[in-house]
Amino acid sequence: MRVVIAGGHGQIALRLTKLLADDGHEVVGLVRNPDHEADIAAAGGQAAVLDLEQADAAAVAGVLNGADVAIFAAGAGPGSGKARKDTVDRGAAALFADAAEQAGVRRHLQVGSINADRAPSLTDDETFTVYLKAKWAAEEDLRSRDLDWTILRPGGLTNDPGTGRVLLADKIGDVRNGRISRDDVALVLAGLCDTPAAIGRTLELVAGQTPVAEALTTL
Repeated sequence: MRVVIAGGHGQIALRLTKLLADDGHEVVGLVRNPDHEADIAAAGGQAAVLDLEQADAAAVAGVLNGADVAIFAAGAGPGSGKARKDTVDRGAAALFADAAEQAGVRRHLQVGSINADRAPSLTDDETFTVYLKAKWAAEEDLRSRDLDWTILRPGGLTNDPGTGRVLLADKIGDVRNGRISRDDVALVLAGLCDTPAAIGRTLELVAGQTPVAEALTTL
C-alpha cells in the first residue's frame, strides 16, 4: 500500500509513518521545509517537499499519483495566528482533496478536531474558535466530495505513551472533552486505511478501554 500524508512532519504523522513503514507500506510525507526530510526518512518514509499554502492541485496530484490512501494530517499549529488556521486547516485540506480527486485516489482520511461540529454555533473571534470553524469547513468540504472519506476527530492530544485502548464512535457523548495520546491516534489512523466500515463516517476518538483492533472491527 502506498500512503501519502499531508503534514508529514507533524507529531502524529511521524508516528503514523513509522507504523505503516514497519508494516511494509510505502509512505510519502508532504513537507514544506526540506530540513524535515531526514526525520521522515528516519521514520521509514520518504519526503516530498511541497508547500500546500503555495502549490496548486496539479502539483499535489503529481505526488498523489499511484497512492492507495491520502491522509490529511496537517495543521497550522500553536502560535500560527488566525489567518493560517484558514489557509492550512481549511484551505490546504480542500486543496489536498482536490488533488486526490485529480489523481484518482479514493481512500481519504482527514484529521479534524473533536468539537468541530460546535463551530457553527460559536460567535466569538478567539483563535480556538477560528480553528474549529476552519476544521468544520474542511469537514463540510470533504463530505461533499465523491471520495471514500473518513474524518477522525481526536480529543485533546497528549504525548503520553499509547495504551492501545480507545473509545471510537460516531458520537462519544459526555467524554467529548476527553484526551488521547498521539501514539493511539496514529494507531487508529493506520487501521482506518483499510477499514471499509469507516467510509463516509465522521468518527470521534478519545482514550478508552477497547483495544484499537476491536474498536475498528466493530465500527
